[in-house]
Amino acid sequence: MRVALVAGDEAGHAFPVFALATRLVDAGHTATVFTGKRWSDADLGSVAFAELPGLAAVADDDDGDAGAKLSTRAARMAVLLEPELSGRFDAVVGDVITLAGAWGAELAGIPWFELSPHPLYDQSRGLPPIGMGLPAGSGVLGRLRDRALRAMSARAVAAGKAQRAAARAGIGLDGPERPSGRLIATLPALEVRRPDWPADAHLVGPLLWEPTRELFDVPQTPDPLVVVAPSTAATGQGGLLDAALRGLGTDVLGRPVRVVVSGLGVPSAEQCREGKGADIAELVTGTGRQDEVLTRASVAVCGAGHGMLAKALGTGVPVVMVPGGGDQQELAARVTRLGAGLTVREPDPAGVAQAVGRVLAEPGFADAARRVAASGASVVDPVTVMERALSSSAT
Repeated sequence: MRVALVAGDEAGHAFPVFALATRLVDAGHTATVFTGKRWSDADLGSVAFAELPGLAAVADDDDGDAGAKLSTRAARMAVLLEPELSGRFDAVVGDVITLAGAWGAELAGIPWFELSPHPLYDQSRGLPPIGMGLPAGSGVLGRLRDRALRAMSARAVAAGKAQRAAARAGIGLDGPERPSGRLIATLPALEVRRPDWPADAHLVGPLLWEPTRELFDVPQTPDPLVVVAPSTAATGQGGLLDAALRGLGTDVLGRPVRVVVSGLGVPSAEQCREGKGADIAELVTGTGRQDEVLTRASVAVCGAGHGMLAKALGTGVPVVMVPGGGDQQELAARVTRLGAGLTVREPDPAGVAQAVGRVLAEPGFADAARRVAASGASVVDPVTVMERALSSSAT
């Protein structure tokens, strides 16, 4: 099976595609990733890299209307992508917000799969609008609340669908998208029950990829290890790193901890100590394998982006979250309800210190995180899902 995988260049969307491409190659298939050129030097092994055409914004994009911008750009990119796909691939995997992958595949007449690198965010008749961070209402009043909230958001949802349909029609595509399958790459515990789960949606577990093979050299002391991971998303909460560095100082936290600041382009340990991190007992910063260092951690401090939450909770490590925009408020609320972490609404050192102190002192948070990790045992293999879907469509 020759597979093209398409995603934008934000790490939270590109990395899951890299992970799936690697699994496809490991299963004996060939894979080419179309994404932004910032990842052209990524260590992808036998996975081929191709620059996604049309990814850069142009002057005609309407930055004031996110829905129109998304659809208009997707249509333009799909037309550019179609000749890159035609005759070369048996299947396409398109990131859920990089619509060009799906639309380009349709133009080329190639079966395609939708990849959601987070829980399913389709609106549901059994839930309040996704994004508000609210649990499903219970009882008559709760169901009435949810119905009212859905009605309030219905106009915006309808407008988005109309923009999408118009953009598709403009490049000769009729009707809604019809994927061969939908791959929902999250831990089952992070999903919410809904009465209208799509029949073609499959929980495949987090698709995690590390941009380096380097390991963190962390001093071996009895003090707890705290991993701090600033968000990679444009919607991430600014000020998280400064608040964490100050809040994890012995003078504020009230106890010594070892701290690893992990991420792309994070300041050096010397720079951190010159700023807010002067009173941290042991401090290491840089780009290293987060999956490995989390196996030694007692708590992670992060935004509420899905990638880092999946890494930490999938390892059984509880989290302290300082959520930004996008889906981070929704995810933070779900994790908090599960008891696997605490939410700090603003990047405040005292708030971070209080939350980290609670997580370290109360074993219930780690117990809940381990339950979230255990839910991953029920996922299905995305490569198998794809193979079976294509085999079924061929007969």
